[in-house]
Amino acid sequence: MSNAATMTGLFLRDRALALRSDLPRPDPPPGEALVRVTRAGVCRTDLELRRGYYPYEGVLGHEFVGVVEAGDDAWIGKRVVGEINAVCGSCTACRAGRRSHCLARTVLGIVGRDGAFASYITLPIENLHAVPDEMPDDVAVFTEPVAAAFRIPEQIPIAKETRIAVLGDGKLGLLIAQVLALSSDCVTAFGRHARKLAILEARGITTANADDLESSAYDVVVECTGSAAGFAAARVALRAGGTFVMKSTYAGSLELDASGLVVDEITVVGSRCGPFAPALEALRTGRVEVGALVDARYPLSRALEAFEHAERRGVLKILLDVDS
Repeated sequence: MSNAATMTGLFLRDRALALRSDLPRPDPPPGEALVRVTRAGVCRTDLELRRGYYPYEGVLGHEFVGVVEAGDDAWIGKRVVGEINAVCGSCTACRAGRRSHCLARTVLGIVGRDGAFASYITLPIENLHAVPDEMPDDVAVFTEPVAAAFRIPEQIPIAKETRIAVLGDGKLGLLIAQVLALSSDCVTAFGRHARKLAILEARGITTANADDLESSAYDVVVECTGSAAGFAAARVALRAGGTFVMKSTYAGSLELDASGLVVDEITVVGSRCGPFAPALEALRTGRVEVGALVDARYPLSRALEAFEHAERRGVLKILLDVDS
């Protein structure tokens, strides 16, 4: 930092990225904590924001580990991860228990709140979760996407015999397949990269080439390819009366056969943020393994290079050592 009032961060404006050292260091308002970021992960949503998925301006990044430096005395010095939706607590959605859909929410690095590709962030204290002492930062940084995977069994019933196809062997697809395999014995992950699919095979999860996807064969299809072709393939693979789970965010638009959804009585489920507690426990116990998903690590000073690396085809997780 150039002085006590400024910090470095990766700033997005008009789809252009800039590494800035003149960003104001945030001061936590009442009820929030100041967190010094130690590790952050580049997510597909970050890439889509740069492509115009949502008109966001500010510091990117929502997957992080950090240390609380100010706020509630009980939290100071604790290593934490944090839920990304900061909510008002009083709107109709909050009062109904749909807090992640708060009508006035800000979302870390996505909507109205600077994100974690910077030296410091602020988040509501109620959003924080302590990281187990034995858990390395490189594991804990996956808490947010693993929580997003755990959102699916919150939304739909999954039994041991539920036939599930996970489309996409990117970072999120690999995590979703591991999480759903905790509930179903009939998970198959489809992709096009032998290196990535081997990560799941080592965990005893069935994999297949995307070209071998069967028609009308699955009770649940989870689409996380981020492509229009993947969306179309997912629809073909789903049986009548099945459930289509959409996990991808798209900068562009999709064509949808609405009549087909009606005739086949397809349930479409949008799925976003999920519960942190089971995600942390699954990472702590090794029921979800993430070590093989890290492809490279960069200091914050090379964040532009890190982002370019993350955009290369076939790359898995890129991490930023923010406090290096």
